[in-house]
Amino acid sequence: MFEVIGVIDLRDGAAVRARGGRRDHYQPIDVVAGKAVRPGDANDLARHYVERFGLECLYVADLDAIERGAPQTALVRSIATFAPVWLDAGIASVDAAQRALDCGVARVIVGLETLPSFAALASIVKYAGGERVVFSLDLRNGTPLTRVETLVLEQPEVLAARAADAGVTAVVVLDLARVGAGSGLDLNLLARVRSSVGEAHVYAGGGVRDAGDLEQLRRAGCHGALVASALLDGQIAPPLV
Repeated sequence: MFEVIGVIDLRDGAAVRARGGRRDHYQPIDVVAGKAVRPGDANDLARHYVERFGLECLYVADLDAIERGAPQTALVRSIATFAPVWLDAGIASVDAAQRALDCGVARVIVGLETLPSFAALASIVKYAGGERVVFSLDLRNGTPLTRVETLVLEQPEVLAARAADAGVTAVVVLDLARVGAGSGLDLNLLARVRSSVGEAHVYAGGGVRDAGDLEQLRRAGCHGALVASALLDGQIAPPLV
């Protein structure tokens, strides 16, 4: 089964449009597939994703939590009433994972960008269970995005394999440079990651332009894609299911 997961980026209480990972330039969303929505209203965006596009899962990136350690808990709880949520909130410890799951989300994202070590990832998996933990292989132009100096030197597929060894059952390949850029997919990288993680599911994040790209991902053996711009701009038309 192939999943299209709608992305909601939150910054200062608003749903914002992500482009190229330049977070200080993100602006509130005010149009979805040609239809005006309340500017920055994350609940309105969630409703559109679920009701207009038929999406069954949402990916919420809490940028305040990732950048400043200031989670937008009430807003995340509200979004989670529309559909199961995968929450990316700079989760790097068991305590942080517990707080995130207490918000009612279905799965927590542990991103390479904020991960202190793979031992920490294994601890989170042991606490929450592999089915509830997703590893985000954060990249910028194919280079690992991490605060751990030694990990920058690792090949992306090696990092993905280490995450699978830690017990996660899903890996998102997220290249921030491709987000909102309409640059297409790195199918070669996705294939390498797919081959390295065993039975773990692989999802593409960033670069999806249209329904043709989704079909390419299906054929490549990916289990789904995180999508925002192609939905917001109408390149992928509702309903999807």
